[in-house]
Amino acid sequence: MSDPERWCVVGGGLLGMTLALRLAQHGRQVTVWEGAPTLGGLAAPWHLGEVIWDRHYHVTLASDTCLRNLLRELGLERELTWVTTRTGFYAGGRMLSLSSLADYAAFPLLSPLEKVRLAATILIASRIRDARALERITAVDWLRRHSGQHTLERIWYPLLRAKLGANAERVSAAFIWAIIARMYAARRSGAKRELFGYVPGGYARILERFAGHLTAHGVRAVVGQRVESVTRATGGALTVRSAAGTESFDRVVVTAASPLAARLCPELTASERLLHEGVEYQGIVCASALLERPLTPYYITNIVDAWVPFTAVIEMTALVDRAAFGGRALIYLPKYVTASDPVLARDDAAIEQEFLAALERMHPGFQRGAVQSFRISRVRYVLPLATLGYSDRLPAMRTSIPGLFIVNSAQIVNGTLNVNETVALAERAYPQLLAGASASAPRALSV
Repeated sequence: MSDPERWCVVGGGLLGMTLALRLAQHGRQVTVWEGAPTLGGLAAPWHLGEVIWDRHYHVTLASDTCLRNLLRELGLERELTWVTTRTGFYAGGRMLSLSSLADYAAFPLLSPLEKVRLAATILIASRIRDARALERITAVDWLRRHSGQHTLERIWYPLLRAKLGANAERVSAAFIWAIIARMYAARRSGAKRELFGYVPGGYARILERFAGHLTAHGVRAVVGQRVESVTRATGGALTVRSAAGTESFDRVVVTAASPLAARLCPELTASERLLHEGVEYQGIVCASALLERPLTPYYITNIVDAWVPFTAVIEMTALVDRAAFGGRALIYLPKYVTASDPVLARDDAAIEQEFLAALERMHPGFQRGAVQSFRISRVRYVLPLATLGYSDRLPAMRTSIPGLFIVNSAQIVNGTLNVNETVALAERAYPQLLAGASASAPRALSV
């Protein structure tokens, strides 16, 4: 009886962790390799003073079946806490609610006809099943056609800007379709209203349980060692190199963002490198602030006024019980940027000063003395941009190098980057990895 194949999953975010689990469940000997001190990637928690919570904001929808199935496997799905949240808009220096049909009827930014066209646009998008045709037109042009210029400026563009920043005009209509489809599916999934969920303890608890689950399935975790390269070795093996040395594996799955994957895998063909280097990514500067009391009653405040330096306000305390934060309130202030934006290298103190000054202007009752902790996260490669014709330029999972695969968020076609989509990608990918490995040349590495 031969020894099990040795696999290495480079990248210990939720994508890498899910792939590692599925491969181990299919009899492979798996190592998951993460450069950060802990597993979790973009879902990892951090400290805000004495509070431990997610470094970036996350929410679970009733329609997030892949994530909920994983949580069930981890014994956490039954602990999901569901909350009906409210949505706000900040426009013209005032806060407006858009959380109910009554709010919608009274919403002052749109005329009655514009409200009808907006509702029709959402209905049209919800009935589209194949979004390939939407990749031929920008989201801005498609929304202008169906909702009108004024509604585009007052509603849709702020929503696009909240997710895309300066890239709002470059994505295809498939991007906004994916957002509408996810939200619409949540309303169809039983409650007929928009319920947001979270696991008490946040992703710190989920990741701790997940790490234990991986260990129970024999997965080895290497953390705090950044991979420098993945190359071919003699005899058909693959060599993973880090500052600590090298290690050989039969198969390697790289889950890093495409531009990083191209650098990690120098033996890719020129055409493979061009595909990966050609994927454009959205970056983020996301501030977390722990306050004495909640700022707004809205989970998300979409910002219409362009002078505001962040693209939304996420009031986590509108979703999560304040007891999780020691009786205090947690807000996120995201600013989505291009991957080359100079703000990614800007000084923390300057960003904090600018963001808090904007909060003071938006909320006259807000005082900086109420801020008990303020931290800034920067990530250069967060969300691949679904530009025109994106699926035609999709990098393949299987590379020209036998045994080497690249699976990353660039392969989430016509979707939005959220935890459910990430887990769904892993569930789609691992059968292809196993099939691709079987089709490769016989391994020459023995354990």
